[in-house]
Amino acid sequence: KAGAIFVLENASLEVGKVGKTMTLLNCDDHANFLRKHRKDPADYRPDIAHQALLAVLDSPLNKAGYIKAVYVKTKKNVLFEISPQVRIPRTFKRFCGLMSQLLQKLSIRSSSSPKKLLRVIKQPVTKYLPVTHCRRIGFSRSADKIRNLKEFADSVNTKTGETCVFAVGVMSHGKIDTPWVDEMISISQYPLSAACCISKITNALEGKFNVV
Repeated sequence: KAGAIFVLENASLEVGKVGKTMTLLNCDDHANFLRKHRKDPADYRPDIAHQALLAVLDSPLNKAGYIKAVYVKTKKNVLFEISPQVRIPRTFKRFCGLMSQLLQKLSIRSSSSPKKLLRVIKQPVTKYLPVTHCRRIGFSRSADKIRNLKEFADSVNTKTGETCVFAVGVMSHGKIDTPWVDEMISISQYPLSAACCISKITNALEGKFNVV
């Protein structure tokens, strides 16, 4: 059936050894550590990826089974897959613990079954995307055209089971580098947070698929 795949690009998810422990680096807790290593603390914002993942996985669109896959690519070029059935930790601290564990162990299994809920996979992400009946859309405020998402959702071909792949940047500033998309679009005249952009996408598709 028709559905969506989300690719979250440029996620600031990086593990560092602070003191004696390996931890996910963020600008609030590790600013001194980052400056000492000549890195800009403002670039270390794992909270953006956390909010974006909650927006994808908590959406009625996902609960109705229309989200087929979720991929995250980090600034350090690590690619991992997240099962749409996974329940991401609500609190930021626990999310950091989970990501730190994933980046070190390379996969995280379900406690009740052998299924891997999160796993690091080989690049590029295009290996895992459908070849036919697939539209690949990137989002950027600097794109030439502002598209109405409702019109876009209405154009999705449910008869052929078309899959829409959405590439959304989850970093504090800058553009995503996704040469594999068919078109780059903007959906607002204002800069949007990743979570807000994702919510607008899922809302539009929920309207299309009659998900209430």
